[in-house]
Amino acid sequence: MDRDLRARLDVVLDEHRAALDACLDGLTEDEARRSLVPSRTTLLGLVKHATYVEKFYFDHSVTGRALQRLGVASTPDRSFVLTAEDTTASVRAAHRVACEESRRIAADLDLDQVVTGRGAQPVWSVYLRASRDLAQHCGHADILREQVLAARRRNP
Repeated sequence: MDRDLRARLDVVLDEHRAALDACLDGLTEDEARRSLVPSRTTLLGLVKHATYVEKFYFDHSVTGRALQRLGVASTPDRSFVLTAEDTTASVRAAHRVACEESRRIAADLDLDQVVTGRGAQPVWSVYLRASRDLAQHCGHADILREQVLAARRRNP
């Protein structure tokens, strides 16, 4: 049963990962960066933040390595900030690498194993927290993408 549950958790995470990556499909760089809400949330920023989520939950929380050492922002809010060097291609590539690294880190861990990188918690908790965070951002991405595409139709 544990293997079956693990496989299901992996599938759910991979669905969320793919959905976030796909939110950028067919968009221009300007559309991917378009700010439509008062927060720092943009479609490109969401994917950049998803990289932070991967590294936070599957590296920092498991191994205890510092966020700075992982090359990500020091806070979730800062992880949405885009630099001039961030492009759709570079942010997507970083996200894919982070997802591969997360899979590698988690591969040999049992779901009930307690990791102590950032406080003691079982591996299943890491999965659930990451999945909840990514699912929430998939919803944000759906809404933002809908707004971007609607603006495209209004202003061809």
